[in-house]
Amino acid sequence: MKSDRARKAGGGPRDFGMGLKYSSRQQNMKGFEESVEFLPVNNAKQVEKRGPRRWVVLAALLLGFLLLSLMVGLLVWHFQYQNVQVLKVFNGYLRVTNENFLDAYENSNSTEFINLAKKVKEALKLLYSEVSVLGPYYRKSTVTAFSEGSVIAYYWSEFSIPKYLEVEAERAMAEKRVITLPPRGRALSSFMVTSVVAFPADPRILQRTQDNSCSFALHARGGEVTRFTTPGFPDSPYPVRARCQWTLRGDADSVLSLTFRSFNVAPCDEWGSDLVTVYNSLSPVEPHTVIWLCGAYPPSYNLTFLSSQNVLLVTLVTNTERRHPGFDASFFQLPKMSSCGGTLREAQGTFSTPYYPGHYPPNINCTWDIQVPNNRNVKLRFNYFFLLEPNVGLGTCSKDYVEINGEKYCGERPPFVVISRSSKITVRFHSDHSYTDTGFLAEYLSYDSRDPCPGMFTCGTGRCIRRDLRCDGWTDCTDHSDEHNCSCNSSHQFTCKNKLCKPLFWLCDGVNDCGDNSDELACKCPEGTFKCSSGKCLPKNQQCDGTDNCGDGSDEASCETVSVVTCTDHTYHCLNGLCVNKGNPECDGKKDCSDGSDEKDCDCGLASFTKRARVVGGTDAEKGEWPWQVSLHALGHGHVCGASLISPNWLVSAAHCFVDETSFKYSDPTKWTAFLGLLDQGQRTATGVQEHELKRIIPHPSFNDFTFDYDIALLELKNPAEYSAVVRPICLPDTTHVFPPGKAIWVTGWGHTEEGGTGAPILQKGEIRVINQTTCEDLLPQQITPRMMCVGFLSGGVDACQGDSGGPLSSVEADGRNFQAGVVSWGEGCAQKNKPGVYTRLPVFRTWIKEQTGV
Repeated sequence: MKSDRARKAGGGPRDFGMGLKYSSRQQNMKGFEESVEFLPVNNAKQVEKRGPRRWVVLAALLLGFLLLSLMVGLLVWHFQYQNVQVLKVFNGYLRVTNENFLDAYENSNSTEFINLAKKVKEALKLLYSEVSVLGPYYRKSTVTAFSEGSVIAYYWSEFSIPKYLEVEAERAMAEKRVITLPPRGRALSSFMVTSVVAFPADPRILQRTQDNSCSFALHARGGEVTRFTTPGFPDSPYPVRARCQWTLRGDADSVLSLTFRSFNVAPCDEWGSDLVTVYNSLSPVEPHTVIWLCGAYPPSYNLTFLSSQNVLLVTLVTNTERRHPGFDASFFQLPKMSSCGGTLREAQGTFSTPYYPGHYPPNINCTWDIQVPNNRNVKLRFNYFFLLEPNVGLGTCSKDYVEINGEKYCGERPPFVVISRSSKITVRFHSDHSYTDTGFLAEYLSYDSRDPCPGMFTCGTGRCIRRDLRCDGWTDCTDHSDEHNCSCNSSHQFTCKNKLCKPLFWLCDGVNDCGDNSDELACKCPEGTFKCSSGKCLPKNQQCDGTDNCGDGSDEASCETVSVVTCTDHTYHCLNGLCVNKGNPECDGKKDCSDGSDEKDCDCGLASFTKRARVVGGTDAEKGEWPWQVSLHALGHGHVCGASLISPNWLVSAAHCFVDETSFKYSDPTKWTAFLGLLDQGQRTATGVQEHELKRIIPHPSFNDFTFDYDIALLELKNPAEYSAVVRPICLPDTTHVFPPGKAIWVTGWGHTEEGGTGAPILQKGEIRVINQTTCEDLLPQQITPRMMCVGFLSGGVDACQGDSGGPLSSVEADGRNFQAGVVSWGEGCAQKNKPGVYTRLPVFRTWIKEQTGV
């Protein structure tokens, strides 16, 4: 255990009814006449029985009323529903097969464009007239653009359709059709149109047809890069309630590469957002959508997209009035691929989807025929695999996929291996017309089928692992094959019902480690009782009764309704002195305290960019992803420790970073410089980075530099920090805030990437998990205090390390805010099995922080 060690992140169309049929012919209705027969007075009995009974009269009246109501209903339906007209706009495209593309077709004001558009509109009118659900309701069409092949026309058509025919009309429009205009004279040839297809569009498109203020046409030239931005970028936000579009073209037989270099529009949320969409055509039809984007992306995120032809359409639809800078994009043209795939004959090698790590183009098929020496077999390892498409179920693989040995693979997958029982294997990649992704990067190897993993254990998937990892209780093979058919060591292992072996200290830790929950079955409370976080069992009726019966507040922390309860150490204290039973209510976007104090001072914990886990090639953080992360440089030593920004004037770090040594006085604030908004240690003068001197250092008075108990310090800046996109504070948790076992938490820092290694130049990030406190104490006996918490993976692999000390543990809570769960403190080694990192538990010190800083 080293006092200066911080820890580092490691490594079909809808069904419809035609309704009731109605005939306009009048129907003859006979009225009901009551007959009266006069009889002699003395025949009283006959008088009584001759007339119709009262119930007959009532029934007849009721029947008449029902018939009348039915007639009225039919009339109302006919006039109020069947004849209600709805405006329908369809975006589509078609191919003119006997025309050649002219450069003049790119100019919508040219005579050539106007003449060809006129013919296209005549053809569409003729086509619609032959379709019963379209012809009577057609209003007009507008041709918006032409492109090569022979000539592709992009258009929209407008209809006023009875509401009850709406679905049937959509089906008719989506059906591909062919139409030929007869020649106007004996010397003229026919005008042939094929592949006529269209899809429903937003009727508001009509509002923009005459407004070209936010419509742009760009053409790539040679190998030059053409740049375009949203209006006003970067000095002013893009317009609100706007419809903007950029028509991108290249030369014939080329494809386009589009990259968003900076992207920041309104966040994606359920209340509506501003949306940027890229289409693999010049018509905004959903089946040709390459990608849709909203929110903000860091500059290094992969936002490169390819077309399958020489055109792309970029649209921006703004539905909010939020002020955002928009995007900065560029595009250029590339020669169209003559083939995709190939023949691979080496003993080993690599291959990937086209243009990897950029997004692969839509509408392509690639085949790789791989053959290694005859006496060897083939093994494929997919190191990165991203073929994810919206609205495609897991395992369906109906859109984009890789096919090997008759099996299809799609979605987002961790590294996996596919093996062949021969020296040959064929890999097929298919991309449909819509939505593309990063694709895959794979390597192929040859191996001896008699010993596929020399000196190692072979997983069922073909992966090779060290032999000493077999039957050690840890799953190292993704198919668990390294832990099957094992004999568990009863002295330190538990035998699960599924025959897997797991460490004894995993029993009853609240986590399903066996996979069948058998390690937790014996730990349940009897039926009708509730289990507290401490393991104590209480009658069910004591849960959510407003009283802290568990003693740790866990029986009142997860109730359906928020109510005022008796204040205890485990309830949230509102500023008005009342307490509520809700767990972690602060800054969750909901007012739980009657005085609203739980939502006060919540300008914290929100990063400029969403934490997007897909970073090809490592665990480098993104610029602005962790805006509260601080790098502390000691004079002449460079980066030594991390810290977190909690207000314009205050930082939180670890006390052990400021323990004096004979050769250096670390407790002297004048020896330190804090860098805020920093990503790369080699670019401390980059735009957005702030350099601050320290005014004072306040280590906790109870800090023990031997046990590392109370390992926390507060640092005051000489001058306040200026908040920006890359400099923001993290939220501090209340004293009652709970970070439960198993919760995902992020650790960040510039520390060593491996034990005994060197510091990382780029800020690193790693996702780890909170470990049960009892397990933590069992793993590190006599070393864990209530001010400490264990976070990491018991299997090792991801951890903090030397140089990360003082940095924050960032936990994403409700409303997407980050709360600081802890401070990087100490640990035995880095990322070792059964040796999780130890962190200072921050909620314990919330009152002390408030007393010292006022924050």
